[in-house]
Amino acid sequence: MAYFLGVDTGGTYTDAVVINQANDSVTSTAKSLTTRPDLALGIGRAIDAALLGAKLNSNQIAMVSLSTTLATNALVEGQGGRVALIFIGFDAADAERAGLNQALGTDPLVLLAGGHSHSGAELCPLDLAALESQVRFIGPEVMAFAVAARFGTRNPAHEIMARDLIRAVTGRPVTCSHELSANLNGPKRALTAVLNARLIGMIDRLVSACEGYLNEIGIKAPLMVVRGDGALISAAMVRERPIETILSGPAASIVGARWLTGAQNALVSDIGGTTTDIALLRDGLPEIDPEGARVGGFRTMVEAVAMRTTGLGGDSEVHLLTEGLEGGLRLGPRRLIPISLMASTHSQMVHDTLDRALSTEVSGEFDGKFIMPMAGQTGGLSAREATLLGRIDQPMPLAGALTSRLEVAALERLVGRGLVMLCGVTPSDASHVLGRLSAWDGAAAEKALRLMGRKRNGKGERFSQDPHHLAGQIIDQLTAQTVDCLLEAALGEDTAFAEQSPAALARHILMKKGLNHHKGIVEISARLGVSVIGLGASAASYYQDVGRVLGCEMILPEFAGVANAIGAVVGQVSQKASGLVTGVGEGRFAAHFASGIKVFNDLDAALAAMTQALEDEARTRAKRAGAADLTISHSQERKEAMIEGNKMFIEATLSVIASGRPRIAHGSN
Repeated sequence: MAYFLGVDTGGTYTDAVVINQANDSVTSTAKSLTTRPDLALGIGRAIDAALLGAKLNSNQIAMVSLSTTLATNALVEGQGGRVALIFIGFDAADAERAGLNQALGTDPLVLLAGGHSHSGAELCPLDLAALESQVRFIGPEVMAFAVAARFGTRNPAHEIMARDLIRAVTGRPVTCSHELSANLNGPKRALTAVLNARLIGMIDRLVSACEGYLNEIGIKAPLMVVRGDGALISAAMVRERPIETILSGPAASIVGARWLTGAQNALVSDIGGTTTDIALLRDGLPEIDPEGARVGGFRTMVEAVAMRTTGLGGDSEVHLLTEGLEGGLRLGPRRLIPISLMASTHSQMVHDTLDRALSTEVSGEFDGKFIMPMAGQTGGLSAREATLLGRIDQPMPLAGALTSRLEVAALERLVGRGLVMLCGVTPSDASHVLGRLSAWDGAAAEKALRLMGRKRNGKGERFSQDPHHLAGQIIDQLTAQTVDCLLEAALGEDTAFAEQSPAALARHILMKKGLNHHKGIVEISARLGVSVIGLGASAASYYQDVGRVLGCEMILPEFAGVANAIGAVVGQVSQKASGLVTGVGEGRFAAHFASGIKVFNDLDAALAAMTQALEDEARTRAKRAGAADLTISHSQERKEAMIEGNKMFIEATLSVIASGRPRIAHGSN
């Protein structure tokens, strides 16, 4: 009898689940805190507890599959390693229009002449000498490179030449845009390549941590990873294409929700520590976003489940708003380490700091805030940033780390690089104060909320005299923002509102009055027309209130807290290869292969050659991704035009998908 082990590493918890392959049942589940400085610790604790609960030996595990929200969280929070973009055949205006400057921030952008035309012909030679000079200079300051050339999908020669030179000179990982997407729109491909390069170090550490622990305890089964479309790929492949793991955790949760509930039509809402991820199940299946995954304000070219991801979770930062007389609250998008969690591991330091702050009537700007150092690549830091980072050698009060206001900007930069994490008040702390959660240090959470409540609103009054009252306001705000997220997702999927802004409609006064069933001169009522499946460890704490406000059925399935880990092991391996055939003159057709362009005198011959090449590529990639017993499917999109009454071939985009169940370990019993 074979068993599958699913592991999901989130921002707060790492979950593990054992599934019995014979009867598709959950045998055991386990949770452990995600240990960011050393991911192997949290992964190991979750796996050990799951195996112990299932009373299994390591040789009984036939497959291990991993899902994660770390990549999604990093993009939502604007974090990741320092990278450089080699932008070939484009100019600064192209970078600005595509949002590349925003995505890069202070990371290097190198503009080089070169690239190809729409037909794949070279526009001008690539200056390899200039490229070598640039990469030798910036190589020590970055952890990876992204390369994008004009019409690189029509002819990838310049991207390949640049990639080979960078690897030879620096030894750093290089992502080429044509390797991630066969679509046009070079700047958008460049953005996807930049995000991929930024995530390489993070995902490599995660996969290495999981592989290392599996080897340590003698599990020899293949390790798979969930992609953003819910399909599985091998660990080796995900190291090269970590961008495909954005929305990995949310995609796994959709697969898990379908497996747990059998629901056909419902909104699936998964609340984690950092994000809330919402997708629609229609006739039992999620939609794939045709425009590519959108995360953290960036639209990528990665195929993924059509998912709305918002920086709202149990560990979201609580902001006090001082605008106006009454003020208010806002949650997210940044994730903090909850005070209650920090106090559970550094009790004396946290309590002593909170007690000192409470002993005085003067409120400090950084009261109730702490900071923790994290591992990471430190190249490219300014002198001020490096000095500040050197001072943060252990978890400490934030006020003790900063010597002046001038260091606040440096601190934000370190947070953005993932080199430090902030600790402060979150909804998880509010839940501890209200008795909804008890896993961590509720006394520390109450002290922190008491400190926060002493801050003044626009009338000069304290926000709250009672930490329990403030905790209730925080949970109410979480409910309100979750309702907005669900309404926005629902309105975005409802074709009756296709020409309207879902975000504006969700927050419109008429919608708010409708949810409250306003009765006056005008009577108005509104409710959500489908069920909501609530997932996540804290869903049971928050989502009953959400269902009540929306007037809908709220489904909270058993094992909702480990749905991602379940989804990680019930999916399929799938690999897609796409290629282009274009008309280049009367009776001449160009097939744009990865190795270069080949011209045919017959359209059917060009299409057949491209189809065969794509089949070979899809089969090879699917096998490398860990699939067995492959099924092959084809699709073709053809563009033609009528010229003087005759049909003229313009181009055809061909796609081949190879899919199958993951290979499992031999000899498992």
